[in-house]
Amino acid sequence: MSAVRAVALYSGGLDSALAVLTVMRQGIEVKAITFLNHFGCEISDQSSCSKNPFAAASRFGFEVKLCHLSDKFIDIVKNPKFGHGKNMNPCMDCRILMLREAREFMEMTGASFIITGEVLGQRPMSQRRDALNIIDREAGLRGAVLRPLSARVLKPTLAEEAGLVDRQLLHGFSGRSRKPQMALAAELGLTEYPAPAGGCLLTEPNYAFRLRELLDHDPDPSLPDLHLLRLGRHFRFSSRSKIIVGRDREENETLLKRYDGAGLMLGVIGYGSPITLVRGDAQEDVIAAAASICVRYSDARNLSGATVKVVRDGREYSIEAPPAADDLIGRLKIEKKSVLKGSVQVIG
Repeated sequence: MSAVRAVALYSGGLDSALAVLTVMRQGIEVKAITFLNHFGCEISDQSSCSKNPFAAASRFGFEVKLCHLSDKFIDIVKNPKFGHGKNMNPCMDCRILMLREAREFMEMTGASFIITGEVLGQRPMSQRRDALNIIDREAGLRGAVLRPLSARVLKPTLAEEAGLVDRQLLHGFSGRSRKPQMALAAELGLTEYPAPAGGCLLTEPNYAFRLRELLDHDPDPSLPDLHLLRLGRHFRFSSRSKIIVGRDREENETLLKRYDGAGLMLGVIGYGSPITLVRGDAQEDVIAAAASICVRYSDARNLSGATVKVVRDGREYSIEAPPAADDLIGRLKIEKKSVLKGSVQVIG
């Protein structure tokens, strides 16, 4: 008799790891799949992820396959069937897309069902009871998605009804508290897992505002431009030109790494200076503005002017520029503002 096999959506977080281990305790073989997109936690970015997001897979012996959602995810960010959350997060459409992709993997590997680490009521948009039903239906997986952490407060799945899974060995967690999961982790010997996160970058107000602004001017942005949204101060010079200025040493180092030779890179000569990038068209007026903004945020900000090095197409030259005036900064800076009584609050 062949072993029962399941496919798991696996993020490397606590809930998805516990879902896998709960099912594995019943002797079920689990093949996990981790979906990557341009707005999630990059595996190589250890500042925002756990040191090893797949520590549980290594320790407990289950296989993890990586799959990038690529342009499919960009499309649903632009126009989600079930709308955005509070910011630019298309949570329901995201889950539907991942489950559709997992369904193909399930069929390819001969698995009987899919498991996820979702907990009923934990996230307001995609983990309501009605939302879970809609997601399963839209993914073509009605009755085929087992959520081991909340199974006993949800309708039995086909796997449970067929006796492939013992429902009594599943859990009935619900709500936003992580205490039950942490207690279960201790029981199972799962000691290394990342702290609970607020969600992907699309849930962050400032990033979402910048992304919306970018899509308004460029409906098909490049991958480097999407990555740059999380860094520095952003200035919109024209519909086809944008200026990005590093805020500290760490961001400057990252901007240097991100510079792909497209556009321009600027820095003030002889003074502490931010790395400044120009993306898109770079005519003389754009370069002049970028140089002035670069001086404004450098250690030469109190001088009447400074010399700015410009790197373009692998060539270097220098220009003189004054520090940008407040009105230019206020006019060009991309930032989310919320109006309070008698004042304006800048977010980000």
